[in-house]
Amino acid sequence: MVKANKKEFVCRECGAISSKWSGKCEDCGAWNTIEEHIPVATSNFTKLPSSNNNARVLEFQSLKDSITDTFRISTSIGELDQVLGGGIVPGSVTLIGGDPGIGKSTLILQLLSNLTNTGLGCVYVSGEESLSQIALRAKRLKVEEADIKMIAATNLEPIIATVKAAENIHFLVIDSIQTMYMEQVQSAPGTVSQVRASAHELIRLAKDNNIAVAIIGHVTKEGQIAGPKVLEHMVDTVLYFEGERGQHFRILRSVKNRFGGINEIGVFEMGDTGLREVSNPSALFLGERSLNTNGACIFAGMEGTRPILIEVQALVAPTFMATPRRAVIGWDSNRLAMVIAVLATRFGLNLTDKEVYLNIAGGLEIEEPAADLAVAAALISAAIQVDIPSDTAVFGEIGLGGEIRSISQADSRVKEAAKLGFTRIILPDNGKLQELQATTSAKIIGLKHIKELKKILFS
Repeated sequence: MVKANKKEFVCRECGAISSKWSGKCEDCGAWNTIEEHIPVATSNFTKLPSSNNNARVLEFQSLKDSITDTFRISTSIGELDQVLGGGIVPGSVTLIGGDPGIGKSTLILQLLSNLTNTGLGCVYVSGEESLSQIALRAKRLKVEEADIKMIAATNLEPIIATVKAAENIHFLVIDSIQTMYMEQVQSAPGTVSQVRASAHELIRLAKDNNIAVAIIGHVTKEGQIAGPKVLEHMVDTVLYFEGERGQHFRILRSVKNRFGGINEIGVFEMGDTGLREVSNPSALFLGERSLNTNGACIFAGMEGTRPILIEVQALVAPTFMATPRRAVIGWDSNRLAMVIAVLATRFGLNLTDKEVYLNIAGGLEIEEPAADLAVAAALISAAIQVDIPSDTAVFGEIGLGGEIRSISQADSRVKEAAKLGFTRIILPDNGKLQELQATTSAKIIGLKHIKELKKILFS
């Protein structure tokens, strides 16, 4: 017996299902995102007796025998290869998200141009722009001679049929998944059911035909990819484009990668002719720093497997407000509040009657706790109006007791700082500083407690 269709109401932001419509989603808190959805009718499940079960018996496979080397296709863009883990894996599905105008389509066109130059067949499916608009962008990027096959359509069935019928197709781009629809699904493009069904068909196309697929996705105002969260679970790789449109560089970050590491970043500079890769991001982020300004400290951080040096800027100003302002750009505001509390309790620096502004120069987002010590040093420098020596780099985690805790990959951070000319590196004292000192000519200084920071930092 077939069950009767019952109406469901689905949030297009998070995919939560409810039995009735409401103006606000109870799961994600978004307003006006609940949409009516009629699920496909399903038959009642009847358990068959074991004697009548005609299911095909599958063969077990050994893990040892199943290991094969992953073949990768180089994109000829070093920063993109770094983020992907070495290149594009045939048959993989990559989801790329980012704010409007951040450079997603620009990167894709440059990528397709490089792939076609090596003889690979590439298809660009546009559901948002006309072919003439894409041609104008290609002319601006100076890739108009690339042999890219283009389709302007939104119905996914004929798109998949066209790709299957064509020969020598290795890479497919869908721009964007929110514009695609399938006729069997009774809902508008961009809804949870359409996005989920379209993604499922694209993944089947990729796996069955060994075609690499790149899907461009819209993002919400919170910066998350629009649509159901299951979309990110379905694909193999998820990349986010970060950066401000008013700035000239962009950061491509991997937040999921079944064929490589996560949190790898690629740095690009946006110019008149498209994106140009930046092979030395540390030099870019430090290129405009001032050498005679208090409140500035150089942090030796890690983004994935790549060490990177970033300037942490702090400003401490008097206030007449009952509640002083705390403004943070590029770091966790809760972690800043913790560092301020530790400085007041364990160090003796009281900032409760001061406004505090913290900025990670260059627009990079830092998440690792190793930046605690650099933030504390910048706050101390800004509060006492004394410059931190320009040849000093700092990293380390601060505990609530004021202790300086060890962090991972200290050797990579030290080597990157020394390569860029920093002669003094302040880090946690983990008892192995002599081994670390033997690997570099820079002076290694270890700290065990936050109280030692002022004496060492300004000596």
